[in-house]
Amino acid sequence: MKNKSDAYWQEKLSEMAYQVCRQQATEPPYSGKLLHNHKTGIYSCTCCGSSLFSSDSKYDSGCGWPSFDAPLNDDCISYIEDNSHGMKRIEIRCKSCDSHLGHVFNDGPQTTGERYCVNSISLIFTDE
Repeated sequence: MKNKSDAYWQEKLSEMAYQVCRQQATEPPYSGKLLHNHKTGIYSCTCCGSSLFSSDSKYDSGCGWPSFDAPLNDDCISYIEDNSHGMKRIEIRCKSCDSHLGHVFNDGPQTTGERYCVNSISLIFTDE
């Protein structure tokens, strides 16, 4: 899925999903439909459907975006150094299709110490 054209993604995704997932934009804080989702299930990539996070790892960080303490497994996320906007961060992307998900920070809960801060629009939730 990494070799799909820009035109393909523009046709497949909503304008906001395209901006976030393909152009590394960020949805406004506290606006995402999955922020307060407390159901049991799997969070998958909006672009390709690959499973990324489990509801077991979701927690309320208070940051305004869905937060997870770990991905579903070690092979579903890629990590890229991001020095944009005058900050040094680690961007997270879907390893299958290269969709921008958000960023990971080292201020998470004691379980892992990591906070995967993810745009709701880059995720699809499926109940178990």
